[in-house]
Amino acid sequence: MFLGIDLGTSGVKVVLIDDAQRVAATGHAALTVKNRHPGWSEQIPQDWIAATRRAIADLGIPLNKVAGIGLSGQMHGAICLDSDNRVLRPAILWNDGRASEEAARLDGDPQFRKLTGNIVFAGFTAPKLVWMQNHEPDLFARTRLVLLPKDYLRLWLTGEAISDMSDASGTAWFDPAKRDWSDDLLSATGMERSQMPTLTEGSEIAGYLRADIAGELGLPPGIPVAGGGGDNAATAIGAGITGPGVGLVSLGTSGVIFAATDRFLPAPETAVHAFCHALPGQWHQMGVMLSAAACLDWWAGIADQPVGNLLAELDDHPTPPGPIAFWPYLSGERTPLNDPAQRAGFSGLSSGATRPQMTRAVLEGVTLALAENMVALRDAGGGADSLIAMGGGARSDLWLAMLAQATRVPILRPAGSETGAGFGAARLGLMAALGAGADAISQPDIAARFEPDPALTSGWSEGLARLQAQRA
Repeated sequence: MFLGIDLGTSGVKVVLIDDAQRVAATGHAALTVKNRHPGWSEQIPQDWIAATRRAIADLGIPLNKVAGIGLSGQMHGAICLDSDNRVLRPAILWNDGRASEEAARLDGDPQFRKLTGNIVFAGFTAPKLVWMQNHEPDLFARTRLVLLPKDYLRLWLTGEAISDMSDASGTAWFDPAKRDWSDDLLSATGMERSQMPTLTEGSEIAGYLRADIAGELGLPPGIPVAGGGGDNAATAIGAGITGPGVGLVSLGTSGVIFAATDRFLPAPETAVHAFCHALPGQWHQMGVMLSAAACLDWWAGIADQPVGNLLAELDDHPTPPGPIAFWPYLSGERTPLNDPAQRAGFSGLSSGATRPQMTRAVLEGVTLALAENMVALRDAGGGADSLIAMGGGARSDLWLAMLAQATRVPILRPAGSETGAGFGAARLGLMAALGAGADAISQPDIAARFEPDPALTSGWSEGLARLQAQRA
């Protein structure tokens, strides 16, 4: 058996799989986020350990046959430790915006985009340490080690300070082409390589479970802990996405299109993320929209109706966008605009507009924004031949059919529900423990397939062109 531990923002989820990669049990423990000031987002790293203990206990079955552990987690967070590996301050999370000025300054230095292949966003790790230099100089001076969230759990489990390539890619200190830290970028932020964890691939061994922790958790001592991966890379492993071809579309609170590549394909001018994958010799591209299913939830609140009721009012045919348009920028936008000031809204409303028309416009707006993400990935030399759909929005046949028309690729709904980051982490644990390659994991069975219809795709392309023209 193999255990996956996924450290999310709202909780820790653990997934136990058997040797055939079937889910045997899951456990969960909630976490809270502290907002001490507007725009700040923090958690106490020790709380992650406590939540992991509770989540493992929540599995409710013996763990004496577990042969390996994999880790995944929220990316970009900064955990600062002193020379005795003691936490110096609360972890600054991925969605913390305090370092926006520092990020803009780093992004203005050409070497950052050149070496990382990415825009330096405020949520990335490096700007947070520059912020500490400016606002918490005493704590910055005492910082001897900076870890990412899941790697703090590794330190507890194994005593080792190690990260993987996919997670390190989101720090703005890492060169994805070389799969190594960049001494030049570290120096530009007042840091040194000695303050970074060592690096390994996500499917390789990165420490062994300490005997005292094993006894506490009911696990065998000395079992290997895999390098693991950032949350999106681990989710892709859970979906069996190990190389170019099939990609992933997530219709959660935010929206993501993930495509694996066999080479590094940076395109920072499009705000496409270009990171290492959690597998050796593989990279990935990722387009991110900040509000996907969140737009539908927002509209449901305005309409004072459950989402299910609103969707039930709609015809299930994915006809091209209608006269009412919705701009899905409730929280600004990432790919391809990189504009936090973008805002949402309807256009084309008249006195005859109906609630179903407006609901459909919301779905269409999110769909077109995701299609624009796909175009950005293709323009950067990547993209996908088909997309496995995940997240709450993937339950809607209409939404997936719309996506098939707008992206011009088949959209696939998995038969099983357990294809998330925790499942991917467990698979990485299996690969590390067994020394297995990417051929050890497969894609999920497909329950439904939504195909692009040539009679409809041109209308969706016209809809995207209208959205882009109006926005310009």
